[in-house]
Amino acid sequence: MPLFTAPYVTPEEPPVVPPVDVPGVGYAAITYISPDGVRWPMTDLAADWYAMAEGVSGLGAAPYTLTSDPHPRGGARLRHVQPQPRTIVWPVHVKGADHMRFTENWRALADAFTRTLRLGPDGLRTPGVLEVARPNGTVRTIEVYYQSGWDGLGQKATGITWDNAVVTLWCEDPYWVDTVPVTVHRETGTQVDYLVPYPSVSSSQVLGETTVNNPGGVDVWPTWTVTGPATAITFTRDDTGVSFTLTMADTVHGDLLAGETVTISTDPPRVRSDTDENLLKGLDWPGAVLWSLPPGETPVTFQLDGAEAGSAVDLTFYPRYETA
Repeated sequence: MPLFTAPYVTPEEPPVVPPVDVPGVGYAAITYISPDGVRWPMTDLAADWYAMAEGVSGLGAAPYTLTSDPHPRGGARLRHVQPQPRTIVWPVHVKGADHMRFTENWRALADAFTRTLRLGPDGLRTPGVLEVARPNGTVRTIEVYYQSGWDGLGQKATGITWDNAVVTLWCEDPYWVDTVPVTVHRETGTQVDYLVPYPSVSSSQVLGETTVNNPGGVDVWPTWTVTGPATAITFTRDDTGVSFTLTMADTVHGDLLAGETVTISTDPPRVRSDTDENLLKGLDWPGAVLWSLPPGETPVTFQLDGAEAGSAVDLTFYPRYETA
């Protein structure tokens, strides 16, 4: 039996996926990316497998659970909104030129979906990715785990050269994510002597107040990369006043020297040096708030104590959306 060669794919030359009209999505090209990085085009109707439009669900706005309190005058008042995991139902048609080719395709696709449930060498499971590309070049993705549905129709004539499966995919994060990051860079300029050629001031602490725009539809949790020199790092969200400070002297690393970096992740909370030291202890707990960025514009301030020429801050996030 010949071995199945999965989707004629190399990272340098991804397959061209033709866009089709997908219910709840519109005109788009859909690709499933399995945990091993193989790209499976799902909207090429000329291929041996493709997703069927009829029966698709779960591509719209995220599901929510609402918590309310009774109101003494009748009705209720909304107290809390909690996003819930998303479930995507996606019917898939699989065929082959003969029974053996169909069987190879069927088995390979089953493995591509179900391998999201296998533990890797690190003891973790790696999700697959459902990718939705629009004709204008924008791409949104969502991470998925196989839940159920890779069963044939069980009808007469199926399972020979074709069959259908109705796959249910589970998404722990219900939001779609842009593939292009938003980055804000601030860097300290060359310092000047206070008395030469006349009394002057250079910014050795505050890199600046700025406005960060989140073009997505929901909050994002940014990642910060700081390049030294720096002795302390403070980030403030000016509209709410919440902030967090990383004091390098309170960490195992000590002051950040020229060219050294520290990366601060806000979700999950994580602070790492470029040599992978855990610097989380250096945050100003319990008052530290690793804040998010809501949709739209948010005023923020970046401040580095002990900054010199070359000190820099890079804020990075991927916009998130309700729908594909």
